[in-house]
Formats: sequence, structure tokens, C-alpha cells
Amino acid sequence: MFEEGGRLKAIYGADKVYDFTLGNPTDEPPQAFRQALQEIATHPVPGMHRYMSNAGYAETRGAIAEVLREDSGEDVQADHVIMTVGAGGGLNVIFKALLDPEDEVIISAPFFVEYKFYITNHGGTPVVVQSREDFQLDLEAIGAAITEKTKAIIINSPNNPTGVVYSGKSLDQLHQLVEEKSAQYGRTIYVVSDEPYAKIVYDQVKVPPVLGHIRNSIVVTSHSKDLALPGERIGYIAVSPRIDQVALLVDGLVFCNRILGFVNAPALMQRLVAGIQRESVDIQAYQEKRDLLYNHLTSIGFEMVKPEGAFYLFPKSPLEKDIDFVEAAQKHNILVVPGSGFGQPGYFRIAYCVDKAMIERSLPAFTALAKELGLPK
Repeated sequence: MFEEGGRLKAIYGADKVYDFTLGNPTDEPPQAFRQALQEIATHPVPGMHRYMSNAGYAETRGAIAEVLREDSGEDVQADHVIMTVGAGGGLNVIFKALLDPEDEVIISAPFFVEYKFYITNHGGTPVVVQSREDFQLDLEAIGAAITEKTKAIIINSPNNPTGVVYSGKSLDQLHQLVEEKSAQYGRTIYVVSDEPYAKIVYDQVKVPPVLGHIRNSIVVTSHSKDLALPGERIGYIAVSPRIDQVALLVDGLVFCNRILGFVNAPALMQRLVAGIQRESVDIQAYQEKRDLLYNHLTSIGFEMVKPEGAFYLFPKSPLEKDIDFVEAAQKHNILVVPGSGFGQPGYFRIAYCVDKAMIERSLPAFTALAKELGLPK
């Protein structure tokens, strides 16, 4: 899709192509980041480009732990945090540390497509279950999928691609389920929570802290979305202090961070994000984009769950095959991603982390597409 976007822009001009394929924010980082960057560039710290502990700078981990303590109510300390090369790097570190050959990891569809690869990278087996019709967790389906080989369940809230936020009640129910199944099979089952969109939520929605709801939980996140730093590859893992043998788990994570070749997270970015853990991009601007697209698309006949967070819409495809819809949209220079890529055929994803002006220019094209397909039906 990325290459197709480039091809169409070369033919028709960038202003006449509406590319909603990538979760690559066009927004700039917040002012606090730019100020911190300027400060460290003009007043460099001696040795700031050298190696540090594979877990990362103690002061950065401490700053993150402080915020996690406030949010979760759990006794999270710096030693429970490992700095990583983004959330993708963090997930690979987690699965390298946790998985033995043929261990199973449960994923709820729709899901970020690379989860399967991250699991199989380390000898694990992905097990996909469907979420509910409203894209909330189907705890009955998850429970039925747990076996003696289950090592972890990965969740993603706010969710990519749906924007759904899992409720505190559902997390409590997931905790109870995992505790019961861990006891039944005599092994710890971990909940891995992928949270790069946790600060991007709308309409006064709060993202419940997984560390406060689930005992055997591991959080992984990045600042790619909340600080608009995707190319800087900076994130972290945080483990619940309530996990049995938590120090052993942390040692394993730190070791895997090294041997996977990451060695440590980028030194400069670690220093920069330490002081801005409570900052974020302009959430109101994202909400305006969501509302603009959601209101227009639903008014012309598209059906979807209204997202509470992240920066994606996930409408139903008006055509039986989502690939056919994506091809029909391309004829109007609209680029979207088929839901089958996220384990959910019959839908398509729109990433609205783009310039608002492009969204506004795209609305007549969406209207023409809907009319062509006979919407509303």
C-alpha cells in the first residue's frame, strides 16, 4: 500500500491522493520535547553517548516508575522497568524471555498484524480468538482457547485497528480467568498489554491500568504515538511487582534485550523522555479528526464502532471481500488497509493520523465511493 500511494501521487499529485494506510503521525512532538532536545544539544552531558546498563538509565526508569505508581496504585520501582527499542522491540524481548518451543500465545482479533511474527520469532504458536461484535474481549472464547501450552495472552487497548478501550471490569474478569487457568495447569499465564495508544483517548474515557487490575501482567509501550516519535524507536517494558519471582523475570528481560541485538534503548532518547512522561501530543486535534471522518462516513452509510482511542476507524466493508473494497476505493484515490490483514475479514482500517486538510479533501471522494457502491442500503 505504501508503494501504491507513491505511484498514485506521482500520477495525480499528492493533494489528490488520500492515503490512510499507515499509523505514522504527521503531528509534531510536543513543545516540551523540542525544548528538552534543544537543551541537551546546547548543554551536552559528558558521556551521554556511551553504553549504560542494558536495562537503561536509572533516572529514566525511575521517572517512568513514578508515573506508573500513580496510575496503577502498585509499588512499581525503577527495577521493574526496562527501556526498549520501541514497543516492537519490547514485545520481542518479552517473548524471547517467556517462550519455550511450542508455547502458545492467545491473540484477540482484530489485532496488530506483526503480533504473529513476534511470537513465531521465538518458537511460540499464535492462537487467534475472535473478539465480541463490539470488539471488546470475548472472555469465554479466551477461556476456551487456554490450554496446558498457553504461556501468555496479548491485549492491546486502545486497540489497533478498532480504537476500542477495554473496561476495568473486563480486565478484572480476565485477571480472574488467568488466575484460575494458571492454577488449573500449574503454570503462570502472563497477560502482555501493548499500550502505545494509552494516552490517546477521547470523550473523557480513561484507560484502566493493567498493572493495577492483573497480577501477572507485563506492560509494553512506546512513545511513537503519544509523543509522535515513531522514528526514534524509544519505549519500555514494565512488569507487575506482584509477579512471582519478578526479579528473575526482569533479569531474563534485560538479558534478552542484549542478546537480541538491541543492547540498550537509544541513549539520547532515554534522556529526553525522562522529564516528559506526563506530556502528549494534542489529543483534541485527533478527536476533531476522528469526529470529522466518523460523522461523515456514518452519514453516507458506512457502519462502524465509534473508537474511544488511538487514531483508527475500522468500518465494515460494503463488499463481501474487503480486498475488493480496497481496490474500489483506490479508483477514487483513497488508500485504506483491508481488515483481513488484522485477522478480521470484511472490514477495513482508516488511519486518521494525517493532516486534517487531507481528510477534508477526501470527503467528496468517500461520498462518490459510497454512491458507487449503493450506500446507504
